[in-house]
Formats: sequence, structure tokens, C-alpha cells
Amino acid sequence: MATVGIVVRTKDRPHFLARALRSITSQTYADWQAFVVNDGGDPDAVAGVVDDLLEADRARVTILDHPQSLGRWPSANAGVRAATESGAAYLVLHDDDDSWAPTFLERAAAYLDEHPLAPGVVSKIEIVWEEGSAAGGYVETGREMFQGHLHDPLLGDTLLFNRFVPIGFLYRKELHDEIGPYDEALSVVGDWSFNLKILARWSLDYLGDEPLAFWHQRPAATGIDGNSVISAGRDHEKYDALVRDAELRSYVGEHGLGLVLYLTKFIDRRLVEVEEGLRRDIYSGESGVVAYRRLRESAMRRLRLRR
Repeated sequence: MATVGIVVRTKDRPHFLARALRSITSQTYADWQAFVVNDGGDPDAVAGVVDDLLEADRARVTILDHPQSLGRWPSANAGVRAATESGAAYLVLHDDDDSWAPTFLERAAAYLDEHPLAPGVVSKIEIVWEEGSAAGGYVETGREMFQGHLHDPLLGDTLLFNRFVPIGFLYRKELHDEIGPYDEALSVVGDWSFNLKILARWSLDYLGDEPLAFWHQRPAATGIDGNSVISAGRDHEKYDALVRDAELRSYVGEHGLGLVLYLTKFIDRRLVEVEEGLRRDIYSGESGVVAYRRLRESAMRRLRLRR
């Protein structure tokens, strides 16, 4: 059985950390080690959560304290280095506010054992919606599948946006030898950037249709309890654009501007044709007039940008 190294990044969220460690210690797979990276938070609070574990589980948890916050991806890399140095063959990032079904590690590790050429494996992911309760903490308000319609984790789909988050991805430590560490220049979307590099080289499979990884989201939460994809939405937009721009420069440096110049104009013309077709199809009436004005304003904005 291969040892699994579990990296848990946290900062001043002991209530979530306790839940994450319950998720880890409840796994049916026994050969794991967890590395809790405390990124500038209260070390006593983290130590208190770990001390509450059963002795056998506590012995398998290592705390890495950062006196000052280094950020999401430096923290991920610190945990990966510690896990690799400890002898872990498989790696996974378990965010402190997410969770697993008890069989996640067993199923995922068995897949990698049986498929020695596979770089990793992805579980279907279920979003768990949460909101604050009057009694304190958070309560579940609903669930829905994340990208449940996809039949495989494909590069073509992931080019648009990230199709699987860290909680659902177990991978071999050798991936970091091939593609390097998580990009520490990105405050967010480091997992998307990492996934793109993997999918550009290899294909991945889903474990099956059953979700074994749970991505907890709190749309109304702000501050320390917020989800970065919601509370740091502007950062996601910014770094999404920076990743794309860096890859575009790399492509242009090797192949020149020809194809991208052509495609930019081609796509713009198609958008104009779609707007013109919509205008022709708008029927009379107030709603039609409003829709027409909106389309006209959009077309005028595009003309101003061209100038």
C-alpha cells in the first residue's frame, strides 16, 4: 500500500480544520500522513485541534507553522515538500473547509495502484452549500453535482475554467518532478494552472459517477470564512487573465501572431453576426425594445473599443 500525503492549508479557521481532520481520520484507507500548514494563523488554535484527535491519529499529523502568511500556493508547496520527504507516494490537497466520503482514499489509491501509468485520478465532486446558523457554525442547505455532465476530465473543457478542485484529485508525487511545484506567483487559480499542465501531457479518468469529494461553499460568508472563488472573485478574474496572457505570449513567441490575429477577428465577426441575427428576430413590444437597445449599446461599445 502506497503512503498518501495529505496537505491541509489553514489559517485561523479551527472550526473548519476540526471538520477536515474528522474527514481524514474517518478514511477506510489506513496508510496516510497529514501535513497541516498553518499559514500565519494562531499556532495554539491549530495545536489544540490536533491535540483533540485520538492518539493514533495524532501521531500521523504534522503541523508546519508559518510565522507570517506566505499565501495559498507557497503553503501548498511547503506541505508537498514535507509529504514527499516523509516518503509519500501519492499526494492530495485537502482544503480545511472541504471533506471526503470515507472511501475516497481507498478507491483513489487502489486506482493508482492498478494503473501504474496514470498520473492521477479524479473523483466526481459534489458542492455542499452552507450558511451560518443562529447557534453558531454553519449548516448545510443543499447539494448539487459539480460538472456532473462531464464524462472525463478533459483538457478541452478545462481550458475554459477549472473542472475539478484539489479535494477530488489524488496524484503521484512524480508529477512535481515533471511540471514543477504549484505556481507561487498566483494568489489564486494555482490549482487550475497545475491541472492545465497535467492535462496538456496526460489524460485523466474519473473514479466513477459517485461523488466521493465534497466542495463546501458559503455564498454569504465573508472574511476568514469566505470561499476564495466567491469572496476573492476579482482576484480569480485577474489571475485567470494573467495565466492566459502568459500562455499566449509563449505560443506567439514560438509560432508568431498569424493564427491568433486571424482567430481574434474571426471570433469578433461571428459575435457581430449573432447580435445582428438577434436584432432581426426581436419582435415588437416593450421587452423587444429593451433587448434591442441593450444589443445596440453592446455593438456601439465594441465599435468604440476598435477605435
